[in-house]
Amino acid sequence: MVHAIYHGNRRPGAHVAVTGVSHRYRRNASDALSGIDFEVQPSEAVALVGRSGCGKSTLLHIMSGLTTPTVGEVRIDGALVKGPSPRWIVMFQQPHLYPWMSVEQNIGLGMKFAGGARLQIHDRVRDLLSLVELEGYAGRNVQDLSGGQQQRVALARSLAVQPEVLLLDEPFSALDAVTRRALQRDVRRIAVEYGITLVIVTHDIPEAVAMADRALVMASDPGRIVENVPIEVDRQDRDRRGAEAQVAQAKLQGAFERTVCGTADSQLPRAGHTTLKQDTLKIVAGQR
Repeated sequence: MVHAIYHGNRRPGAHVAVTGVSHRYRRNASDALSGIDFEVQPSEAVALVGRSGCGKSTLLHIMSGLTTPTVGEVRIDGALVKGPSPRWIVMFQQPHLYPWMSVEQNIGLGMKFAGGARLQIHDRVRDLLSLVELEGYAGRNVQDLSGGQQQRVALARSLAVQPEVLLLDEPFSALDAVTRRALQRDVRRIAVEYGITLVIVTHDIPEAVAMADRALVMASDPGRIVENVPIEVDRQDRDRRGAEAQVAQAKLQGAFERTVCGTADSQLPRAGHTTLKQDTLKIVAGQR
């Protein structure tokens, strides 16, 4: 099915470089983000983890081009991010589907705007519905779908334009636990299968372990990265949340608690962790 999702010779996945990013909202006296530096390698999955208000979503919006940073820049495969692009797609907490349209029309909308032929759009939507496990739903009205099914439609719509980077702003937070786990597993599987670079915003530790190769733990006031925590878990163990996943979850939970309690700056580096004693951290990821 890979050829049906990514046509031609373009390599899926992209390198993301965030350099010297700080941001201040106009009416605020203090920075929302300060000195953010990190890289995400092609096809890597990185989670931005932190408590509410630490700037995770602001950083993701800067990476997507929806917000311009006060200082610094984001480059994707060397290209300066100046605004939104079909190469990097954001999935939000709400699916933002058009309620008067069918599932097929919602998924194919971006391809229609790009001038795709009707038959080509129809065939691609069929492939995408199979990919997100919604075969037979093409003609259904999206208002008749459950929340989880609507997010699957939103995922298919995101994949329709063949993105190299998928940016997730807690898109599963409003779903029940069973549906959330299924979507976490499926998005991770699709990203691995097609080499899509993932950046995930979450404050949910099990979600970060289920979906990411490593987590960047953020502190607040101002928002900054304080720890880089590798998540080295076998895929099968990740899916069933076995012993390796539990160890990784405990390690990330510890980093999160140190940050929330305000003790991260005083901690010495531990095995498998990179810890800050200042506001800025340069992180260069290894290949997955």
